[in-house]
Amino acid sequence: MQAEPQQRPQQTRSALREVVETLLFTLLIYLLIRTFLFENYRVVGTSMHPTLADGEFLVVNKLGYRLHQPQRGDIIVFRDPYSPDRKLIKRVIGLPGESVEIRDGQVLINDQILDEPYLDEAGSSARAAAAIGDDEYFVLGDNRNNSSDSRSWGTLPRAGIVGKAWLSYWPPAVWGLIPHEAYGIAP
Repeated sequence: MQAEPQQRPQQTRSALREVVETLLFTLLIYLLIRTFLFENYRVVGTSMHPTLADGEFLVVNKLGYRLHQPQRGDIIVFRDPYSPDRKLIKRVIGLPGESVEIRDGQVLINDQILDEPYLDEAGSSARAAAAIGDDEYFVLGDNRNNSSDSRSWGTLPRAGIVGKAWLSYWPPAVWGLIPHEAYGIAP
């Protein structure tokens, strides 16, 4: 028994409507998640070597910093201070209200040496002690001799931070959570 001729166009329209509604709903969910919760990011360059490699793909948690402030040791994605349409990735070193100094490549926070076991080498830079303003952060790349960071363009405003690097998903060999150990001041 066949459906009546008028029912077929109605069934086809109904099925098409469901497909369109499902696609629109999926797009809406994707946009909400991408806008408020997560974003993907591709590491470009070697400024975060050895922690992150050039070409590595990450998931960035955008929600976390809506609930709490960045902490020392967090690896963050932020808008480039010189080109806001471009995003960079660095490690949070200095927090609002602190003083940061670099002597012979060694970072001092409020005159105390910062323990940085994630570095292959400390680098050779120097920077006079400077106070970090409210709602500002001092960020550095882990590859200190090959990184454009707060040493060259100053502190990073909180408003420029996109989120915290959370998960590496490509290449498969490095799949896993990004380490964010809270490194402190050396004894």
